Formats: sequence, C-alpha cells, structure tokens
Amino acid sequence: MDMNEEQPHVEDRCVPWSDGMQLLKDAAEGKHFLPTGLEGIDTLLGGGLRKGQLTEITGQSSSGKTQVCLYSAAHVAARHMGAVLYLDTSNSFSPSRIAHILDELPISLIKEPKDMRLKRVMSSIICESVFDIFALFEVLDRLEVSLNCKVTNGSNKICLLIIDSVSSLLAPIIGGKNSQAGRSMMISVAMILKKLAHKHNLSVLVTNHMVAGNGAPKPALGESWKAAPHIRLMISRDRGSNICTATTLKHTLLACGRHMKFQFLPS
Repeated sequence: MDMNEEQPHVEDRCVPWSDGMQLLKDAAEGKHFLPTGLEGIDTLLGGGLRKGQLTEITGQSSSGKTQVCLYSAAHVAARHMGAVLYLDTSNSFSPSRIAHILDELPISLIKEPKDMRLKRVMSSIICESVFDIFALFEVLDRLEVSLNCKVTNGSNKICLLIIDSVSSLLAPIIGGKNSQAGRSMMISVAMILKKLAHKHNLSVLVTNHMVAGNGAPKPALGESWKAAPHIRLMISRDRGSNICTATTLKHTLLACGRHMKFQFLPS
C-alpha cells in the first residue's frame, strides 16, 4: 500500500449511531464479558473484557502486558467461548506459557484430559505475526471477510482479537516527515477495530507501551489515540514478584483511578 494512496472514506469505517434503547438492550443482553482469568482484572472490569468494545492494556516494559494477553487467550479458548485471533507484533506469543496456564486451570473447568484440552485450545488460538501497519490492514480486512462469512454459515467464529502490541506498529508511522499521513492511518486502525468489535460483538484487546511524560510516564501514541479505547487499564508490577496492580485510566461506566491487585503464575 502506498502511503499516499487514497484511503477509504471515514464514514465507511465509522460505528453506526445507536439510540438509547439499543444501548440499553446491548448492555443488558448482547454485550457480555470474556474472562482474562486474572481475578483482579476481571473484578475491576465487572467480569472481564467487554464484548463489543476496545480495551487497552498499557504499562512499562516487563509490567505484564503480554501475560494478560496470553491469559486472556488461554481462558477464552479453554471455556469454549469461541476462537481467538492473536496478532503478534514482536515475537512475544508463547505456546509453552499457554500450556502452563492451562495446567493451572481450576478443577471445575477441567472437563477433558489435559492432552485433548491442550490440542483443542491451541487449535482455537490463531496466531499471526504482523510487523508493519500495511500487514495489519491486510489482516483486519481478511478478518472482516471471515466474520461476515461465519455469520451466514453458523460456524464457530472469533470472539477475541488481541494485538500485542499495537504501539509497535503505530509509533513508527506517526513521527517524521509523513506524520500527518501516519496519524490518519492510526485513526483508521482505531475506527476499524471499533467497527469490528461493535458489528460482530467481539472483544478487542490491544497493548500499548509507556513513554516519558511531564513528571510521570504516560501511554504512548498521544492524544489522537487516547480517544480510541473504550477502556484503558494501566498495569504495574511489584519489583521482583508476580504481583501486579491494574488501575483504570478510562472506562465507559466506571470511575477512573480504581485499582485491584492480581497475580501471575510463576513462569
């Protein structure tokens, strides 16, 4: 794709307006939660990752952003909730970590032999390496076609889209001489993700790194991207431990600044 190539019109990618009754119906019936498997995060979010919405996990290096993605993929697939599309931008996807998470599932969730469960879960997680913005647009276009087809044929469809990390793809294009074009592409990515989530009732989970701010680190990608996620969580890890804290920076229903502790399994 040529950076100067004409982009689709903004209105073609916008989420359609909903009236109050439709929003109430969605909240009560249509928009359910997908568990991350991390009790503190699921409690903080009222059940997990909300379907129909874009959730961002931000935090400094080694804070556990990828671990949240892996836990979410493992638990959603293990609980027969649907398939997971995991877009890996930095070779961080770990099948062995998924297997370890599955081994520690509560007894109440174990309905099959471990080897059968591992095979089923791993076959439900579709991992694709994506290393630039053009590849991302291509994958998202293919996903839209696939979701449209599976709506008609009734097949088990993707319910969770993970991009770890979206900032690895977007940060390089919003600086330098072509920053205006880059920001336009970044906004297009945001609109496509929100449209996919809304139209197909799937949950979108992305990670974002932190950059130096005035006095304290802040999520990368600037003010233009800040408006994109419905929900933004910041996670931090206690030094030398697997204990972390999740804090709400943005939420459509809950107050900002709420926080909960959670813990990863030892690697």
